[in-house]
Amino acid sequence: MINPKDAHVKPLPQPDADTEAFWAGLKDGRLLLQHCLQCSHVQLYQQTRCRVCGSERLEHRAASGRGRVHSYSVVYRAPGPAFKQDTPYAVLLVELEEGPRMISSLIDGDPLAVDFDMHVELVCDSVDARITLPRFRLTGRR
Repeated sequence: MINPKDAHVKPLPQPDADTEAFWAGLKDGRLLLQHCLQCSHVQLYQQTRCRVCGSERLEHRAASGRGRVHSYSVVYRAPGPAFKQDTPYAVLLVELEEGPRMISSLIDGDPLAVDFDMHVELVCDSVDARITLPRFRLTGRR
C-alpha cells in the first residue's frame, strides 16, 4: 500500500552497480558518457555493451556539459503533489555536443523562454548527500 505522505516527496533515482559511475560523476560535477574503444560510439545511458557494435570495451569520459535543446515541453499540470510548487517547468531533450541526447529539466530560467536549438549547459544539482541530478540552464547563445 502506498503511503499518502510519499506523494509529497519527489522520487529520486536509485543508483545500482550498472549506473554507479554515472551518479558518482555527477556528484563530482561531471556528466560521464560511455565511449566504445572498439567503434568510437558515444552513448548515454550506462550499458554493459556498446549499442552499436556490442563490444564490452567501454570507458567513461567527462562530457563538455554543453548542448542544444532538441525538443522540450512545458509542464503546467503537476504529475503529483510533490511537483505542484514547480509548475510551470520545462522538460528538455538535450542533444549533447558529443552526440547523445538526454532528457532533463531546466534550472535557473524561465520555462516559457525555452525554444528549439537554444544552447544549454549542465548544472549538477545536488539534491541530497547521495544524489546529484543533471539539469541544464540556458546560456543565452542561440
